[in-house]
Amino acid sequence: MVSLVPSLTEAVARTLPGALVGATDWCTHPAGLDVTRIGGTKNPGLDRILALAPDLVIANEEENRAPDLDALRVAGLEVLVTEVRSVPQAFAELERTLTACGAPGRPRWLERAEAAWTSLPEPPARTTAVVPIWRRPWMVLGRDTFAGDVLARLGVDHLYAGHRDRYPRVPLEELCAAAPDVVVLPDEPYRFTSDDGPEAFPGLPCAPVSGRHLTWYGPSLAEAPRVLAEALRAARRRPGRSFPPTA
Repeated sequence: MVSLVPSLTEAVARTLPGALVGATDWCTHPAGLDVTRIGGTKNPGLDRILALAPDLVIANEEENRAPDLDALRVAGLEVLVTEVRSVPQAFAELERTLTACGAPGRPRWLERAEAAWTSLPEPPARTTAVVPIWRRPWMVLGRDTFAGDVLARLGVDHLYAGHRDRYPRVPLEELCAAAPDVVVLPDEPYRFTSDDGPEAFPGLPCAPVSGRHLTWYGPSLAEAPRVLAEALRAARRRPGRSFPPTA
């Protein structure tokens, strides 16, 4: 198999060691994964993929480009395309993908992850947020996103969930004027850090969070509720730039 999706790479490698022969340059988990690197999610090396002659290529409708997937199909490869825009959909697509890859049943990590999300305590109060995913220009989470559903289940309502675009460009002045309870700053796809991002939101609590826990669907789902909740609580206690490093 070849995986074009970091989340699915981790899920397959964890469940079926040795099944993957190729993965993208962005597939950083599990650590030490020894497979052929085939380029990025948006610009994979199609010749490198074809040379590996995989039984299956695993992709995602958002992370990968349709023309690349069509070219692989024309070349005779089977391509499985996932769609993940909510936590329940993530579990369903993970099970479908692992079954297609030959898993004999649901792995224990998937059972633990689903249990972690179905046993969430009711949040004491709802929190509002803006969630930048890029700057220069500023872009935020909009409608119908997996990360937005993750946050909503943790009691966080991001203010652009009803926007017509999934990742709208919003002027910084508008983001600040929205006065959210917290600004959530993931470390991917743009690497927001304690020195890059919070200075744009003076006086607002900023929560740096792991992009892997916010946007990946795989083994990290089991710990994501705890890690994200801790980061959000820490931000509310420490307004502005004073916050702990990303988990």
